[in-house]
Amino acid sequence: MSRTLAAALRRANRLMRPTKAARKAMTGLFVKSAFAMAKPIGPKAAKPAVFKVGRSLGTVLKQLRAARVGTARAEISPRIPLGAQYLSRTHRSPAGSRGYRLYLPASAARPKGLILMLHGCNQTPDDFAVGTHMNALAEKHGIAVAYPAQTARHNAGSCWSWFKTADQLRGTGEPEILASLARKLTREFGLDRTRVFVAGLSAGGAMTAILADLYPDVFSAAGIHSGLTRGAAQDMLSAMTAMRTGRSSGGLTPAAPLGWGAARRIVFQGDADTTVHPINATLIVTAAVGDGALPTKVRNGSVLGRSYRRSDFGGADGKVVLELWMLAGAGHAWSGGRVKGSFTDPKGPDASAQMIRFFLAPEG
Repeated sequence: MSRTLAAALRRANRLMRPTKAARKAMTGLFVKSAFAMAKPIGPKAAKPAVFKVGRSLGTVLKQLRAARVGTARAEISPRIPLGAQYLSRTHRSPAGSRGYRLYLPASAARPKGLILMLHGCNQTPDDFAVGTHMNALAEKHGIAVAYPAQTARHNAGSCWSWFKTADQLRGTGEPEILASLARKLTREFGLDRTRVFVAGLSAGGAMTAILADLYPDVFSAAGIHSGLTRGAAQDMLSAMTAMRTGRSSGGLTPAAPLGWGAARRIVFQGDADTTVHPINATLIVTAAVGDGALPTKVRNGSVLGRSYRRSDFGGADGKVVLELWMLAGAGHAWSGGRVKGSFTDPKGPDASAQMIRFFLAPEG
């Protein structure tokens, strides 16, 4: 993290001491600014706002209001095939509530599986659905897709709160809200745990890693794109450090190495990502399979000019429990995504297709 940003954060903290609400707003503002450093790819992507710390509380609050207006995106909605449904719902639980979009495929009278899709900062469920084209793949396989919405009311940048200690523990905060939603839909569709999955990008990817750690009884597999491992940060400042350098502030017990009953993981990361340092993908792998673990198989490939290296890691029984996809020259964007959505890279490999393949494949 640069000295300029660190100094700005210190000044912001002094400015926001007068009220609890103001401190909360300022936290969201700077997290939002950090995740907006990578320019979204696509014709409708808005340029990230440039923030300056004001000299007074009033100036800061004006910046907050301007930020919300300046980052507003044109509303886009995914195309829905005849017979399919794309519903707006609200889930309520003791831990809190969130609105969500639910895609129900026309290809199945009853969904054969469920994917919880967690958008990144400055994104919406509709935007994420369009950019990842996950609905089309879900239609092909007869799977339901739920897109929970994190709004500016909960975080100024609409970021999932992966960096707060209270939101990295089982049974509380946002992880419990999201796991509760998955449980509800699992019961509604009559599914078992082997057909329930979670995936996300950036802040959504970091929250996906948390859910994979904390709720292996709910999710059988997780897709983490440009995310961070659970415990990488405990507050705003340590989040900035983890994102930019990969250095963790510690403080949480690492996840137990992957074994029987754990959520399998597929991880995508661009090696030219300037928002989330690529070393974070390595840390996700280390937390999952243990320090010093070597891949059981490595393969190199290229799709539409985008080279990649895929490393498979096996469990004690030799079955593949984790795949790591490192993408050459890729930035902070969903690999193989559609340009109408934000933070997408139309070059392959297609992260959505590979995640579906990994989710539905028999373990190993």
